[in-house]
Parts: sequence; structure tokens; C-alpha cells
Amino acid sequence: MDISKLIKKVKQHSDYGRVGMILCHNGVVRATSRNGKKVSGLKVSVDNQILQKVIEKQKNKPGIIEILVEIDKDRMLFVGDDIMLVVVAGDIRDNVIPVLTDIINAIKTDVTSKTEFYE
Repeated sequence: MDISKLIKKVKQHSDYGRVGMILCHNGVVRATSRNGKKVSGLKVSVDNQILQKVIEKQKNKPGIIEILVEIDKDRMLFVGDDIMLVVVAGDIRDNVIPVLTDIINAIKTDVTSKTEFYE
């Protein structure tokens, strides 16, 4: 997983001249879960069909030029490992910031499921 490659891909988009902002999210494995337990690792599974629907829905919002998502799935991830990269490119921050938030929330609730392993 490489955020630089995703940004480079966005910059090659045919409508890149309309882009005024690129926002990125890099989710990583934390050492503690939300409930405070020490985490040794986790596994993530992804529903790719729902992911594509979520991306397409968000791409249709005003001002959005491109959305790229990469999720490390189906293998054990350890503390500090990258889990998910999201890149949203669009015209102005009023359009881009909410889409980044919406797509991350939709991925976490509708697209992925994770199993945490504790120490």
C-alpha cells in the first residue's frame, strides 16, 4: 500500500485540472481497541461489491473528481500496519471534506468487518 502511488494516479486523471484539493486518509492498526484492550493484531474482510457502490455514490456528489480506496484484507495485520488508504480529489474543501468523512464512515460500517486479536 502506497499513498504516493494513489495520489500520482489521481494526478493522471483526465479532469485533474478541476482539482483544488486532494485529501488522504491512512488508517493504521492501533495498540489498543476502543474498549481499552491491548491489541496484538487484526484481520479485515471486505465486501468488494458494496465498496464499489459506496465509491460510485460518493463520486456522484458535487465537485468530486476521483476517489481511490485500498484496503489490506484477508491477512493478519499488526500494530502500526496500514489498514486502509482513501484518497478523495475534488474542487473545493466544502465538497471534498464531507465526502472523505462519509466514505470512511460507510466503509467502516457497510463494507468491512474486522476481527481484533488481543494480547
